[in-house]
Amino acid sequence: MSAQKNEIVAKAWFEAFNSHDLEKLLSLYHYQAKHYSPKLKIRKPETNGLVTGKDALRAWWKDAFERLPTLHYEIANLTANETRVFMEYIRKVENEEDMQVAELLEIENGLIVYSKVYHG
Repeated sequence: MSAQKNEIVAKAWFEAFNSHDLEKLLSLYHYQAKHYSPKLKIRKPETNGLVTGKDALRAWWKDAFERLPTLHYEIANLTANETRVFMEYIRKVENEEDMQVAELLEIENGLIVYSKVYHG
């Protein structure tokens, strides 16, 4: 895929995430996608921070959207190439301090196959 098409996937990701549209968000992922997050490692230590598959992603984000109804990401920067997008954003939650976050999306055939979150 082209860098431009991968950037479109990333922007659709932000739109789905910020509207808390779980099914739209999941539609951007391969059914066996892997996701790593330091927050996942803390909240669900048995995962060691890594989940695989749409069912695990659904459970993770459903919990986040329910616990944090004001959760919103503000795009700071997107850098895309033919296989991945590096996203920098600000995590915003009411009554919490803003957090700088970076996330890498690896994309194959228009679907996210791997994502990894970095907190700053």
